[in-house]
Amino acid sequence: MLQRDEIWVGILYGILIPVVFFLVLYNLFSLLEINGAASGIGFSENFRERTLAIVAIAFNLFILSRFRKRRWEKAMRGVVIATSLLAITWLMVYGVKLF
Repeated sequence: MLQRDEIWVGILYGILIPVVFFLVLYNLFSLLEINGAASGIGFSENFRERTLAIVAIAFNLFILSRFRKRRWEKAMRGVVIATSLLAITWLMVYGVKLF
């Protein structure tokens, strides 16, 4: 972990962590589907991607908690900025299909 209380560090972690967790979770569910342990049949279009993207964005709460314990307010702002950008992106990509 970078040892800096700066906004760019928070933005970096706030974007990279959700992307990594999304890829890990998506591949995990793909492996489960190949083995027959999970199925996407019967769900709406893009259900798995939408849900995993929201869960991945929610992982930023753990980063915020860690930065709060270290009292890195600037880095926390960066994570909030990144989370907001990811949430807006999620709404633009998937929100149109939901409403």
